[in-house]
Amino acid sequence: MTATNPRQDMDAHAIVRLQQETVERWHEQEIHNPYAGFMQLVCQQHEHNFRLWHEEDIARSPTVSDTEIAQVKRNIDKLNQQRNDMIEQLDDAITARLHAAGVQPPADAPINSETAGSTIDRLSIMSLRLYHYEEQLHRADADAEHKAKVAQRIEICRLQHSDLTNALAILLDDLFAARKLHKTYRQFKMYNDASLNPAIYQATKRIAC
Repeated sequence: MTATNPRQDMDAHAIVRLQQETVERWHEQEIHNPYAGFMQLVCQQHEHNFRLWHEEDIARSPTVSDTEIAQVKRNIDKLNQQRNDMIEQLDDAITARLHAAGVQPPADAPINSETAGSTIDRLSIMSLRLYHYEEQLHRADADAEHKAKVAQRIEICRLQHSDLTNALAILLDDLFAARKLHKTYRQFKMYNDASLNPAIYQATKRIAC
């Protein structure tokens, strides 16, 4: 990274390409993260969504046993926490990059209701949705009605994906031009914290007694 190019690896379209390419590759090969810098964080966050998507599929299978469902639910909780932690790391990385570049927006500059990290997360999920809708479109056992429904949804999802990509590009431009404020919004998930979830700490007390 150079002082004249503080966001060399923070390009919305490059982020989207990474997400789309890895979704396709990870369905054929082992998950691997060869990236560096900000894109390494993007890929790591994307990996949690990739794994989470497939655990959610398992959780809804009518043939999965109650024992398996219990483990899948724990996997989902863990992956969802990791996914949210990585959103914060993405936003923290943007904060650090803005600070290093000396970007200082005015105190009254507007702030987005959604951070760049959250938008990257939504784009990650959309890339997964599009991939799996494409799978459905080409299912050999699917009838014409099913394929027509899927094709309509793909068209809508592509438009939403394009809109969201452009929104991220504009937000990053605004942040580095000091036209908008940037903050990391801590999500403070309570359900995974043994000291904050009564179902956990009360059960622990009962076991101890």
